Amino acid sequence: MRVRPPPDGTDVLRPAPPAFDLSKTGNEGSVMTSGTEAGTLPATSARPESKLRSYARLGKLDVFDYYLSFLVVLSALAFPVLRLDNRTIAMLVLFLLGAISTIVALVAFDDLTGFRDGSDLRNYGPDDPTRKKLRKPLVAGTLTQGEALWFGWITAGVGAVLWAAAVAVAPHRPTWTIVVVVVTYVFALQYSYGLKLSYHGFQEVFLVALGASLVLSPFGLATGEFSWFLLVQSVLFGLGVLMFGVYSNTNDIEGDRSVGRPTVASLVSPRGNAVFIGALSASEYVIALAASLAGVAPWWFAVLMLPAAALRTRQFLLGFRYGDIMRARKLGFSVHRTTTALLVVANVLAGVLA
Repeated sequence: MRVRPPPDGTDVLRPAPPAFDLSKTGNEGSVMTSGTEAGTLPATSARPESKLRSYARLGKLDVFDYYLSFLVVLSALAFPVLRLDNRTIAMLVLFLLGAISTIVALVAFDDLTGFRDGSDLRNYGPDDPTRKKLRKPLVAGTLTQGEALWFGWITAGVGAVLWAAAVAVAPHRPTWTIVVVVVTYVFALQYSYGLKLSYHGFQEVFLVALGASLVLSPFGLATGEFSWFLLVQSVLFGLGVLMFGVYSNTNDIEGDRSVGRPTVASLVSPRGNAVFIGALSASEYVIALAASLAGVAPWWFAVLMLPAAALRTRQFLLGFRYGDIMRARKLGFSVHRTTTALLVVANVLAGVLA
């Protein structure tokens, strides 16, 4: 899965780049073009936007859905007793900024690897009318590989400093929380760079874990406690993050197969992929229902989550009954935001009714 903003139009802002020969790579695995290094603008090309905007695109700063986890954490801390003293507020701000920096590094490295192995060139090629190449600065030629690499390492370094500072100022530092933070950071940088975990069949599990850790870690640092109800919420949040990916993977089957990236969509038949995504879609509500039945969550939690389940069903039908995968993927953002809002309401109600 490449981490992308939702598609919103066709690539009409820039003439098609010179054809790439996917059979030729440089010493670092970079896709080459007729003697020109990939990621370098031809001498006659005009830059269509500023460097700052290109870096913002590379870091996917317009995709804020990962950071909505902090609304869930804040609502869990606000009730039944307000647990937001100065140290907690400082920790939350540092952790949020660290999360943004770390995820920006993750997606920058993801784009760099996707450009080098040729999968983004296939998925964002001129024959794909649903993708704007400017959303991939390396494919569009608005950034070079060197610029993307340094941007990734700088933001990774900033993320490490900010998360270390968040742990240092936190009111509590339970061991399990520190382990989760460290593992999340290390694996984030190895997602599609270094060890390339997503190229070895771990991407679906990682994306759920990433979303869940963004909920559990700051809560643990703020309270020193482990909450089973919040664990359920964190898994639901992580599944929402994953659902962006599985629809992207369905659209990108050919590109992923061409570079040996083993997503579920690229490994199984179209029917098998539809069954897999259908099972994931159903699992969100099944988890909420099971939590209510087991007493981990209030009895009304399963009822509260019904609107999200209905939207997820609509998304699945749009993608697999009507065959519009990219519109279904875009709808996934609304589903995730709805789920997040319902989790916030759940925490408020749980606090008020306690």
